[in-house]
Amino acid sequence: MSTARRGLCVFGANLDALAAGTEAADAAGFDGVWTSELYNRSATVTLAAAALRTSRARLGSGIIYGVGRSPLMLAAEAADLDELSGGRFILGLGNGTRRMISDWHGLDGEAPAVRMEELVPLVRKIWRLPEEPIDHDGRFYKLKLAALDRSGRVREIPIYTAGVGARMIESAGRVADGLLAHTMCVPRYLDDVARPAVERGAAKAERDPADVTLATFALACAAPDADVARREAAAMIAFYGTVKSYAVVFEHCGFGAEAKAIQTAFAARDLAAMVGAVSEAMVDEFAAAGTPEEVDAKLRRYDGVVDEVVLSVPSFQVTDERVAENLALLTDRCAP
Repeated sequence: MSTARRGLCVFGANLDALAAGTEAADAAGFDGVWTSELYNRSATVTLAAAALRTSRARLGSGIIYGVGRSPLMLAAEAADLDELSGGRFILGLGNGTRRMISDWHGLDGEAPAVRMEELVPLVRKIWRLPEEPIDHDGRFYKLKLAALDRSGRVREIPIYTAGVGARMIESAGRVADGLLAHTMCVPRYLDDVARPAVERGAAKAERDPADVTLATFALACAAPDADVARREAAAMIAFYGTVKSYAVVFEHCGFGAEAKAIQTAFAARDLAAMVGAVSEAMVDEFAAAGTPEEVDAKLRRYDGVVDEVVLSVPSFQVTDERVAENLALLTDRCAP
């Protein structure tokens, strides 16, 4: 059984704390250091800070919103990050949910997989721009561009695409260098749904599925008191349970009724009931939670399932101080 590489997704109360966390993870020996973005944090800026504080680990965006930038600026920012990191960058791209595409970015939320399958090859064309001009008129993107000179071809930066549902995961097999699966995509879902979807996508594109790296986030929560860690993990699972797009994972793993109870409580704005609907069995299924030693042992279930597992800490209803403590424990005890 092959041992999965381990990455760490670093959060911080501010940019300096985040950069310091990436430096510690790099020094501890994590194979990859990842950062994410939301409405209050840019992945590109945090990765630039991380690039200056690390020297060995690969740097990945988990994720950059592909829909939030034009293909031109996305390609340019990725090229800068790759140069700044000395060729260590992985471009992790995602759309978010359909509602996020429409409500957050004001764009067409239909056919997110088709959008991604148009975007990824277009970004690669921009990196090869000195060799051939671009005249693209697609469903989602239009671009007409010629290079000003013949210099500046960008390295073929690896592109991983995010996915939860089978059709979105299939896009990774069609066009990407890797799949970056969601935190709730646990081993049984990865084996039963994700890997076959990647293989279908690769077959449709006449690619070898072995050329597509399989990576996933994993909910990791460490604390000296295992019960504290499990409660924090339960709150994060409840948060994900409110998102209808993730219902397919809960249902596949046998927790469809619990997910519906979470959504009912969320509609009533009853936070206690939301978290209370998360059973101990759900925590066992969807999280590696407990003492640092227990977390390290539970992460081994990803060995032989994926090429890389990226540890992601709970952030819902958790203080900045506990996020920092959790990251410090994982960095110290769960590095490969």
